[in-house]
Amino acid sequence: MPSTDPGPGPDHAPADAASRLRDEGASLRARIVQMQEDMRVVIESSRDSNADDEHDPEGQTIAFERSQLAAMTDQARAHLRDVDAALERLAEGRYGVCEVCGQPIPAGRLEARPTARTCVQHVRPSVP
Repeated sequence: MPSTDPGPGPDHAPADAASRLRDEGASLRARIVQMQEDMRVVIESSRDSNADDEHDPEGQTIAFERSQLAAMTDQARAHLRDVDAALERLAEGRYGVCEVCGQPIPAGRLEARPTARTCVQHVRPSVP
């Protein structure tokens, strides 16, 4: 049976939503700073090396580490943008309201995914 939980709606946002989102944003910012430092260290350590990515086995590992770290940093930045957008919706009284149909997003969905912009019915599949 579908959930009958109407969700918080614009006037009934969970009291802890702002706190959770701020905490998550602070954690993401710290993680991004650490990943940027990690990238600096990887670049610095490979700068003094004469590793040739194509011919040196270590070069491929370094290239993979840089690529993986860059992708993880990009994902963290994208998630931080989502958190900041959710805080903006909260401040404007639009948090917990589906951007497609205008209906309340169920509290369970917001608990699982505090940055949700839509109800489950209007979730768009991710494009890989």
